[in-house]
Formats: sequence, structure tokens, C-alpha cells
Amino acid sequence: MKSDVGEPLKRKPYERKLRDLHAELVKLQEWAKHDGGKVCIVFEGRDGAGKGGVIKAITERVSPRVFRVVALPPPTERERSQMYVQRYLPHLPAAGEIVIFDRSWYNRAGVERVMGFCTEEQAKGFLQSVSGVEKAVVDSGTILLKYWLEVGQEEQTRRMQERINDPRKIWKLSPMDLKSYSRWSDYSRARNEMFRSSDTSWAPWYAVHSDDKRQARLNIISHILSSVPYEAPPREKVKLPKRQKSGDREEVNFARNWIG
Repeated sequence: MKSDVGEPLKRKPYERKLRDLHAELVKLQEWAKHDGGKVCIVFEGRDGAGKGGVIKAITERVSPRVFRVVALPPPTERERSQMYVQRYLPHLPAAGEIVIFDRSWYNRAGVERVMGFCTEEQAKGFLQSVSGVEKAVVDSGTILLKYWLEVGQEEQTRRMQERINDPRKIWKLSPMDLKSYSRWSDYSRARNEMFRSSDTSWAPWYAVHSDDKRQARLNIISHILSSVPYEAPPREKVKLPKRQKSGDREEVNFARNWIG
């Protein structure tokens, strides 16, 4: 999915289009609750590619009880001794849930491999087995969508500089991000091998150009909606009931301190 060539999408048309997509995401949410749908969405990509912004755009108008975001911390000693994908499995969606992985089991094929946190043998073993695991996930009735966000070198540099200079964004910058930034080619090779090994008919990869953040968000949300066969369930017409009369009782000034 490639964004239109030209000037970045302006804020007003972006917000107008996003509003319509948010309404559809609510319908998707209600479908999942009503029909017991299960959707798993995986986001991977280069550092600074905009994964967090996409996830925020998806989730800002829906219920966190239905749209659940999973961003796991580094594994514990116990988890390191488990089968690699084991710690991710409990977070897969149950009926009525849409789970979004902000990075996923593909850490092994990407950051762990590039940064030397696993051996080449472990990385290759993961790539040989992951498609079988995903086949089992899909066969269980889960819709699995995998997105890779690709940002250009110049735009990645600009965003990393923003994280350094903007006090609102310094939390987004870690020592690991700086090390990863220097290994562009290593990440490209790891990405390409990951695609060759795990781009399957039952769980294909979708690559998204994300230099234009706003257009990328719209493209991804539109693609999610087109990939799930949802229909809004019937909804009864809602009418506010009459409020009880207070009678002679006065409203008590119940709080000692007020703001604003």
C-alpha cells in the first residue's frame, strides 16, 4: 500500500477522512462483540516508522476492552527458557476481541537478530516454524493481519532528531533506538529474509510506506476494514429517559475543592 506521491496530506482532510474511518471501526467493534469475531493485528517496522501513531489512530475512538494493545516488555528468565512464541500465545484474541501487537513474535526475526540477542541458529529456527504457528492461529478462526511500516532514511533521521530535541518526545528514544539507527542495511536484510520465510497465503505481509504518517494511517485502517467481513449488528433506537424530579431538595455543594 503506497501513499500518493506529492505533498503530505493536510490536517483537515486527514481528520475528515479519519472521522469516517473511526465510525467504521466502531461498527467493526460491535460486530466482534455481537458475532464473537477474533482479529489479531501485528505491527512491525523500522524505528521511527510510525507504529505508535497508527495504533493510536486505530484505538482512540473504540473500547480498550475490545481493542486490546499488547506491547510486551523484555522476557523474564522463565520466559527465556520457554518455546519462543509461547509468551505471546496467551495474548491472542478470544471471541469478541481485536488484539493489536505493537511489535510481536517477529522481534526474533528483527531486533533480536540484528542486535545479537539471539543466535543465527535461533533466528533461522524461528523463521522455519513461525508459518506453522500462524497457520494454527488462522485455522482457529482468527483473522491475522501483519503490517510492516517502511520509512525512508531521510525521514527516519528527521524523526530521530525530533525525539532528541523535542522534550515531549524524549521518552520515545532509547539507547537501543540509536544502535538500531546505525544498522539500516542489517535491518533491510533481516526484513527481506523475514518476508521470504513468513509471507504466506494464510498470513501475508502488507508493507506500507509511512513517510507521510497521516496517509499511512488512513491506508492501514482502510485495509483493516476491507480485510474483515464485518457488518454492524442491529441497533435499537435509543431515547433518553426522563430524569427524576429533585422536588424540594437542593443540590449539595458536595466537593470542597473545585478546579475551573
